[in-house]
Amino acid sequence: MKLPFSAAVTILALGALAATLPAGEWSQFRGPNASGVSTETGIPDDFGPDKNVIWKTALPPGHSSPSLGNDRIFVTGYENKKIFVFCLDRATGRILWRREVPRGREESLHKSNSPTSPTPATDGVNAFVFLTDFGMMSFGPDGNERWRLPLGPFNNPMGMSSSPILAGDTLLQVCDQESGSYFIAVDKNTGKVKWRVERPEYSRGFSTPLLYQPASGGLQVLVTGSYRLTAYDVETGQPVWWVGKLTWQLKPTPVMNKDRIFILGWAGESDTGQQEDVPPFEEVLKKWDANQDGKLSREEIPDKKITKDWESVDLDRTGLLEDRDWKLYQSRRASQNAVNAFRLGGKGDMTEKSFLWNYTKSLPNVPSPLFYQDVLYILKEGGILTALNPENGEVLKQSRLAGAPGLYFTSPVAADGKIYTVSEEGKVSVIKPGRDWEVVRVIDLREESHATPAIAGGKIYIRTHGTLYCFGNKS
Repeated sequence: MKLPFSAAVTILALGALAATLPAGEWSQFRGPNASGVSTETGIPDDFGPDKNVIWKTALPPGHSSPSLGNDRIFVTGYENKKIFVFCLDRATGRILWRREVPRGREESLHKSNSPTSPTPATDGVNAFVFLTDFGMMSFGPDGNERWRLPLGPFNNPMGMSSSPILAGDTLLQVCDQESGSYFIAVDKNTGKVKWRVERPEYSRGFSTPLLYQPASGGLQVLVTGSYRLTAYDVETGQPVWWVGKLTWQLKPTPVMNKDRIFILGWAGESDTGQQEDVPPFEEVLKKWDANQDGKLSREEIPDKKITKDWESVDLDRTGLLEDRDWKLYQSRRASQNAVNAFRLGGKGDMTEKSFLWNYTKSLPNVPSPLFYQDVLYILKEGGILTALNPENGEVLKQSRLAGAPGLYFTSPVAADGKIYTVSEEGKVSVIKPGRDWEVVRVIDLREESHATPAIAGGKIYIRTHGTLYCFGNKS
């Protein structure tokens, strides 16, 4: 059968993308291209601390998710102010080695964050880690250090949490912060920086990049940051296209489906209905700059809405608001929290050409969206799960996960006709997906969790603050 040209191009593009992804079924944050979706079958829907446990291993706390190599698992954790990289045997859960990572500083962290939030990446054999208090390191399968790349310190009051990803032999890491944001590409074999792109227009960011292979041209990496998503050429680091209309603080990682991308952002005060047209810097200087130095001190600004959270506006910590600080504050006040749908690809600014729809209600703070079986899902604090029509953003169903309220920092994952969510208090909801989704079962792991599950080999791996579980159908 002869395929239509468009279908043939799509298959070629997907094949090219697959060739760049590392070995292993779940080798980075949220698995294949951060989608949260596995094609595995036979995943259990009934398990718990004492049921369908293949193995369980005690680990110190950490927010990083398990990353699965060919026969190993890599994860990070912290104990008594020390930071470690752990390697476990996938078959037995036995800890094969642990390596302490240098910790020359202790950076600022949100109370819900940890010094080990980014998830390791693996090429199936080696581990690649990014840590707030050091930078990047790579370890071989036997725990030997392959290379190290110190980075930082970072100017991010919430702490860093974007995870590294692999594109062939290139390791990619976003380092967005209040000032001095940048994006780097590193040779995975040597740790040498291939290129570095400065991102002065971006402030704090936490989203993990995605890979995108257009029908023609080189592989691209999509980076979501303050107010916009930018597609960079993986080989050169040059920006190719971008879309705006995003909010100022992006925590969730977007998801893609065919030629579309769904970007979720919620950043508190810039919520729907609170947008404000902030005047240009030159105009406010004329009114407020009492000493005529071309900058604004806290004392010179009469608007308490601006000064009440000074660190969020004085991005470079100079004690004064300058032109860049004000421009980003303008953008922040004009932005809108939303799930935004765009078409992928193009050249230059594609915001208006590619925009499809947005949805602005009941938005999550941290959990990434999930696209599964032609439905888009978002999971909000309180256990509110919303199913959206990906074609137009229409709400298909919105309801609480009965038996699993509370806060959510982990992202939903799916496989084998099931969706899995994990609340902060360790309640796992097993959900039958669909336009009229329903909760099948709620499982209590009896420990808090901030790590997103991993799925591979007919098993689901879930990390709590004290244990890494491997669940499978024992029969």
